[in-house]
Amino acid sequence: MALTKKEIKVEELEFGMYISELDRPWTDTPFMFQGFILNDDKQLETIKKFCKKVVIDLEKGSDLPDRSQLKAGALKPKPSSPSESVLASIKKKVAYKETVSVDQELPVARAVQTRNEVVVKDMFTTLQAGKALDAPRVQEAVTSMTDSVVRNPDAMLLLAKMKEKGGHTLDRAMSVSIYMITFGRFLQLPRDQLDLLGMVGLLQDIGKTRVPEDVLNKKEPLNKVELTVCRSHVSHSVDILKETTGLPAEVPVLAGLHHERYDGTGYMNGLKGIEIGLFGSIAGLVDCFDALTHPRPYAEALAPSNALSLLYNWRDSRFDRPLVEQFIQCIGIYPVGALVELNSGDIGIVIAQNMVRRLLPRVMVVIDAKGNRLNPQLILDLARDPMASKDTPYRIKRTLEKGSVAIDSSEFFI
Repeated sequence: MALTKKEIKVEELEFGMYISELDRPWTDTPFMFQGFILNDDKQLETIKKFCKKVVIDLEKGSDLPDRSQLKAGALKPKPSSPSESVLASIKKKVAYKETVSVDQELPVARAVQTRNEVVVKDMFTTLQAGKALDAPRVQEAVTSMTDSVVRNPDAMLLLAKMKEKGGHTLDRAMSVSIYMITFGRFLQLPRDQLDLLGMVGLLQDIGKTRVPEDVLNKKEPLNKVELTVCRSHVSHSVDILKETTGLPAEVPVLAGLHHERYDGTGYMNGLKGIEIGLFGSIAGLVDCFDALTHPRPYAEALAPSNALSLLYNWRDSRFDRPLVEQFIQCIGIYPVGALVELNSGDIGIVIAQNMVRRLLPRVMVVIDAKGNRLNPQLILDLARDPMASKDTPYRIKRTLEKGSVAIDSSEFFI
């Protein structure tokens, strides 16, 4: 029986190989998935930094080449062309640093959120009354969120997650905006582009104010007519934003892109690949993730890890592969605000990421293994290997679906 796995030195790695095992625990590395196809220089550099040997799976990827049949120089890895990804359009990058801790930023972010909830509510009420948007007020709201995210992204992400109430446009606008700003920060986009991303995220669904609520809130599958009416919210958003004075000129066009898909199956215009552009691709990816993790009229909210797995499965079809991979790196398998069960049986809430060891975030334990609520709560920085028992450090066992535990996470932060 032929061997399906083989241990090799990292110097022998080639693109197309499937890395199934490392010579150290996965949690000691930045890799998000325990097993992946090697397909770019960044992955290769990271493996060489952390490992001396790896195990490759020959059933899932390529084997070592027959070097006797290869000419000199032919073994040099050749990653896929960067022109295939919208990420290639990024020409200028800015390195952001967290200037405050999440604990320091939380009260500031909470004040920003409170003010901006009023702005967003007024925005939708104004549109429903047939009046024009107050562009300067909207811009001020976005700027305040960007300021907070630039200082420390975890605070706004945590509060956005805690404020989820349902699948309606009003509930999701700020959340999508914050995720888009945060992802832009992770991609090191210039500050003015972060503001633009936040503006698009906040406004791209305002056209739903012109769609009947019985269509938006229908629990059963939509018929063809209802589906057309529901999809018309994109063109309504574009029209409203074109009529609004004082907004950046790019906003109406960009707001019309968040339902386009990489393989051309989206709407309004059936754009494909890089035709959608960086901002449109970010908008579509973030909007989809946020929708999956919110309760919807026709479906329950997914745990963030399950939503990220779906996005990973949709790379190269619905979404740009490198962009999906970067988004997963940005959000983390255990996103801020996620409800998790630890190997000790305790239940906690992820309150901050660890940018180096993404599988080991900072967790607030709120319920112990016996089901008792903790007061005060226990804060664990898993990257520091706090011990659950004499021989076992605390680790996350799994993420929990929203509503699976009888606790309102928001009471600890709002």
